Amino acid sequence: MPVRSLTTSILRWPSREAVQAAVVRWAQDAANRDRSIRRIGYFGSCARGDWGVGSDIDMVLILDEAATAAEARFDTAELPVAADVMVFTESEWQARLLRRDRFARVLQSETVWAFVAPPRTAA
Repeated sequence: MPVRSLTTSILRWPSREAVQAAVVRWAQDAANRDRSIRRIGYFGSCARGDWGVGSDIDMVLILDEAATAAEARFDTAELPVAADVMVFTESEWQARLLRRDRFARVLQSETVWAFVAPPRTAA
């Protein structure tokens, strides 16, 4: 969220770089807590570079098939700006991209991956 400078009443919005770094930290922490997370990324203005005062962060989380995306809840309160989070299982993500509509193209071309889990090895 915006922070007030100690020497002025003006609010200062976090920089794009500060938000990106916070997302990477948040993603790593979330993945350490929840092993069903396969990928965490962000898209939209922060990914494109047209970030500005008032911008939020648009995020996508991809879970393995054992997880229930509809029931997933992720606390983003520690991020410096508001976050819109979309959650998919891996198969839901692939199906979303296969629609090839405008939003699918945006997700495919803009998403910057802040966390990618290593491939699982067969036991």
